[in-house]
Amino acid sequence: MVIEARRFLELAEALPFAPLPEIIGEGGVVVLAPHPDDESLGCGGLLAAARGTGRAVAVIFVSDGGASHRNSRRYPPPALRELRAAEGRAALAALGLPEGTARFLDLPDAAVPDRGPVFEAAVAAILGLVRAVRASVLLATWGHDPHCDHQAVHAMAAAVARQCPGLRHLAYPVWGHTLPPGTMIPDGAPRGARLDIAAQLPAKRRAIAAHRSQTTPLIDDDPEGFCLDAAMLARFDRPFELFLEPAA
Repeated sequence: MVIEARRFLELAEALPFAPLPEIIGEGGVVVLAPHPDDESLGCGGLLAAARGTGRAVAVIFVSDGGASHRNSRRYPPPALRELRAAEGRAALAALGLPEGTARFLDLPDAAVPDRGPVFEAAVAAILGLVRAVRASVLLATWGHDPHCDHQAVHAMAAAVARQCPGLRHLAYPVWGHTLPPGTMIPDGAPRGARLDIAAQLPAKRRAIAAHRSQTTPLIDDDPEGFCLDAAMLARFDRPFELFLEPAA
């Protein structure tokens, strides 16, 4: 069954609510973030809620985030990569997660591979962490997000899930709402659940704000630099988060 993307997301955002244990299971939680800020936008509330249960949580930042401001002279690539890693750690701290939660694969932003030796090495690293924290769920960006890194990270999660019977793979959309009108999704009707994060929303707001390079004019010497606009931020300032079951 093929469905138009906007209709798919409308239906997804009306999925029933489910309690945290039903969504993530009883084990540890591993989140894959294509860039530092995706984790806070897509599942910051879930991360804070999971930490509140005392279970093991790990966040893997797959890319180095170094492509958001390519033309900045004040923040050349090494400085920008360091800044974005620091913002990622600060965001996790805002969610109540301890030091050591973050892992960094440092793959090149806007060039995360979806196949080949580097892809396989990343899958092996993710698999090792999934086993180390005894994860029951692996969360990654939605495979239809219109960003190559998000799609590659989805493929990594799917590859790990194929090697871990019993591991649940769930997807969180970040940029799906920007798909062009008429884009068709071959997955059929959405399956998954929403999580009530009203209690965690203040922490999620602090986590998103920690990504200052992406939410403020902190880097003001690159007119082509990326910054999340007010509409995008408002989209994630809601008392629920959405988690989709990828199509088989």
